[in-house]
Parts: sequence; C-alpha cells; structure tokens
Amino acid sequence: MAEGIKIEVVSPENLVLSDDVASVTVPGADGYFTVMGDHAAMMTTLKAGFVTVKSDNGEARSFYVRGGFADVSNAGLTILAEEAKTGADFDRSEVDAAIVAAQEALSKAGDDHAKQEAQNTLDGWKNLLLELDAGGVVH
Repeated sequence: MAEGIKIEVVSPENLVLSDDVASVTVPGADGYFTVMGDHAAMMTTLKAGFVTVKSDNGEARSFYVRGGFADVSNAGLTILAEEAKTGADFDRSEVDAAIVAAQEALSKAGDDHAKQEAQNTLDGWKNLLLELDAGGVVH
C-alpha cells in the first residue's frame, strides 16, 4: 500500500486545508487525476470542480475549486486555487445565479478557447449543484 500524501489547499483568502491523507482527486485542466504517495512530480492548471480528499480510514471530504494550479512534488500536493470553498460555504441561490451567468457567458463566447473556458465554468457550477442537491459535499 502506498504512503499517504501531504495536501495543502490555498485560496487568496485563506488556507482551506492542510492535512496528511491517503489520496486526493483533483480537477486538472485535462481531466480529473488522483494523487497518492510517491506520485511523480508534476504541475497542472485546474478547471472548476471538486478536490476530493480521502483519509486513511476512507472518509472523503470535498472542496470546490475554481481555477488555479496543482503542484505535486516530494513535499506533497499544493493546490493554489483562485477560489476554494466547502459546500457549506455556498447557498442554492448563489449557485443558481452562477449557472445562469455561466450559460450566458457560454452563449456569448466568440472563439473556441472562450467557449471551452465558459463550458468548464458551467460544468463546475453544475457539478457543485449536483453535490449540494445530493448532500454529498462533506466538510
């Protein structure tokens, strides 16, 4: 069994999480990936989505992130997010308004890059809404 990994999730406002965990699933720009102990060093940008942290006893905690970077090194995983929150930090009306704004941005996007960025943002907010509706965001 692989060793655990040290994770830190940092937003401009505060240190959201600092812990030693069994694994972390991260919304990388090219899709979700999982980091465990002894993971190869890498750096990637993040898309909007959930960072899911699993402890050694199997307990899972999820944090919503929007944008930023993930850096995997010998020291662990550091996530520098433009925004990072627990599900409890959101209310339903805030998420609904963000979905409407993201849908408008997608419909107005002019080029492929802008469309992809808008779609990623929309997908992230929809994922958060699904988690909130399911009661699955654990904090």
